[in-house]
Amino acid sequence: MRDVALWIIESGTRSDDGVAPIVQAGHPALRAVATPYDGQLSDEELAALLDVMHRTMRAAPGVGLAAPQLGLPVALAVLEDPGSLSEEHAEVREREPLPYQVLVNPQYTPVGDERVGFYEGCLSVVGYQAVVARARHVHLTGTDEHGAAVDEIVGGWSARIVQHETDHLAGTLYLDRAELRSLAASDEFGARWAAEPKPAAAARALDFPLD
Repeated sequence: MRDVALWIIESGTRSDDGVAPIVQAGHPALRAVATPYDGQLSDEELAALLDVMHRTMRAAPGVGLAAPQLGLPVALAVLEDPGSLSEEHAEVREREPLPYQVLVNPQYTPVGDERVGFYEGCLSVVGYQAVVARARHVHLTGTDEHGAAVDEIVGGWSARIVQHETDHLAGTLYLDRAELRSLAASDEFGARWAAEPKPAAAARALDFPLD
């Protein structure tokens, strides 16, 4: 594990913008159950790895990145969401800015039975979007990069990000949970469905259940 982490750090060091390559669907690291992080790296190495993950996520751009997406199946993820540019989209999707956060060994459990379906994509499945019904609220536990406990209820779009990234640590891609009839190439999604805050028209046209 440490050898791969150091390779990722070195990749970031060699890159002009401090980023590392994101692996794509088909890479074994994306289907492995991530090893719990328990201090396999020095504090300096962990900080350097997280910096590369953060830079890579921002450059992509994305709102979350799990270590397996850099080929490292260990239970680390970074999250950050600037929020939606559209007030309507933000309201319907309950999308508020999410400050930068590191999750170490995160787990989530749904809170209540309410699920909501929206289009999402993945930096490791480039070129496609699909609707995934996810829990509206989750109970998130784990620690941060300093070992402080994380124990909170997360809702709305932030809960979707938490679920998506934590799923990566279980070897699960969003397509495993998606309504496959909703699958759209990014160009088609942009032309037909991206402007719609909730994918109701897509559900009717492509004949898939919503929520």
